[in-house]
Amino acid sequence: MPENSQNLMEKIVSLCKRRGFIYPGSDIYGGLANTFDFGPLGVELANNIKRNWWKNFVHNRSDIYGIDGGILMNPKIWEASGHTQGFIDILVECKKCHKRFRADQIEQSLSVGRQECPDCGGEFTEAKKFVPMFKTFVGPVEDSASIAYLRPETAQAIFVNFKNIIDSFHPVLPFGIAQIGKAFRNEITLGNFIFRKLEFEQMEIEYFIQEKEWKKYFEEWKKEIEKWVIGLGISKKNIRWRKHDKEELAHYSKHTEDVEYNFPFGGFRELYGLAYRTDFDLKNHSEKSGKDLKYVDLKTNEKFFPHVIEPSFGMERTMLMIFSEAYFEEEIKDAKRIVLKFKPSIAPIKAAIFPLLANKPDLIKKAKEVYGLLKKEFPTAWDDRGNIGKRYYAQDEVGTPYCITVDFDSLKKEDVTVRERDSMKQERIKIKELKEYLEEKLNE
Repeated sequence: MPENSQNLMEKIVSLCKRRGFIYPGSDIYGGLANTFDFGPLGVELANNIKRNWWKNFVHNRSDIYGIDGGILMNPKIWEASGHTQGFIDILVECKKCHKRFRADQIEQSLSVGRQECPDCGGEFTEAKKFVPMFKTFVGPVEDSASIAYLRPETAQAIFVNFKNIIDSFHPVLPFGIAQIGKAFRNEITLGNFIFRKLEFEQMEIEYFIQEKEWKKYFEEWKKEIEKWVIGLGISKKNIRWRKHDKEELAHYSKHTEDVEYNFPFGGFRELYGLAYRTDFDLKNHSEKSGKDLKYVDLKTNEKFFPHVIEPSFGMERTMLMIFSEAYFEEEIKDAKRIVLKFKPSIAPIKAAIFPLLANKPDLIKKAKEVYGLLKKEFPTAWDDRGNIGKRYYAQDEVGTPYCITVDFDSLKKEDVTVRERDSMKQERIKIKELKEYLEEKLNE
């Protein structure tokens, strides 16, 4: 990771657009602030992150149940959850250019005593409250009876499906319900690429427990979160935990801690949140809906609202953390090599196949055979443009862990040269052993 943090951020943004990871949203029409589109490599990286999360927190555990709730929900849900009253931003507006900013972000970004617009230097209005939920209408008539909201979080779909999971699967406390999905917040941001977007993807778990055990399970989830982050190839020195002050706590939380990452902009910033939501949500939804959402302990016949520990992960922030950690520049024989040192299991492309020369039919034929063999098993790239050195560097730049070259010896010996990304070391591997070789390496 280069030492100049701001310079690093600019390089990551440039690489992401140039190599097909992330594009500015609506770019040909001048864009739309805080929206982005994932290109072919960005989609693969995002899917790998989500698959890794789901495998780790759902498939590898026996106490977590997965759902996929709706983006549009009955608006009464947001009243019961407290979002229409307690989910607010405090905004200021520039009197000169009329741009709006979150008051807390202005305080963080401006020096003490300098309260002026960062864009034009204008004076700010008094701070005002703003509900950052996107409003829409269901049906042809746009009136108060047809108002709906794009969900600002995925958690509420879990709470309103709590009884369905109980009735269908009869889980015993403690257990959790997990979901990955889009959320939407009409927030004012100060840039920082995909750190904060209008449309983002959450990976959340609501873990239901008995009240007396909340501290125990809170600490367990802190360890689980940290273990997963480090498992993505993140250095422990770049993460830390921060407890929320009382005035910071969300309206539903009794205790919240953030795991923070040392991002290239502004140092340590929130990566994920871990909140003790008490029984706030189930109790409120039970009261407002008229449905009994209490849990019955079959051993004691005790009936109560479970309390909740909520580990909340952001997919885009995970991706930005991985880019920040993986980006390296190296001088190799007076040439600069840019390399994304992704952990192989999350790399968008696992292997790239090169014929040594593009104008030799025999090499092309053999290379295509190898490509066809691997393409069925792993995301695999084909490249026959330019010299081998440039092809290696092009794959280093997108984080491909293994490059495989088919040369004239391959025609005689049925083997290939496999070059490893980080060390750049090469070894000869038999074609018939290539699949097993890569499977072993990619799962290390």
